[in-house]
Amino acid sequence: MNQILKYPLSTEKSVKLMESENKIIFIVDKKASKNEIKTAFEEMFKVKIINVNTSIQKGLKKAYIKLPQDTPAIDIATKLGIM
Repeated sequence: MNQILKYPLSTEKSVKLMESENKIIFIVDKKASKNEIKTAFEEMFKVKIINVNTSIQKGLKKAYIKLPQDTPAIDIATKLGIM
């Protein structure tokens, strides 16, 4: 990937969020800001995103990336090979 977006999360919860809320979850660099995460994601996938929420658990920073309705999160997950 790149220095900011490390890898996508493919857990049961993340798949449920993709289907119900059109969100995709990435493990990101701990020092990355929400704006840096947004810019990196938009450049990588050529997609506009609505917003980014982050949380830190067990030493990992997760970014919950909300996509617009016209861009299904499952399509991006399929490109990444996690669906």
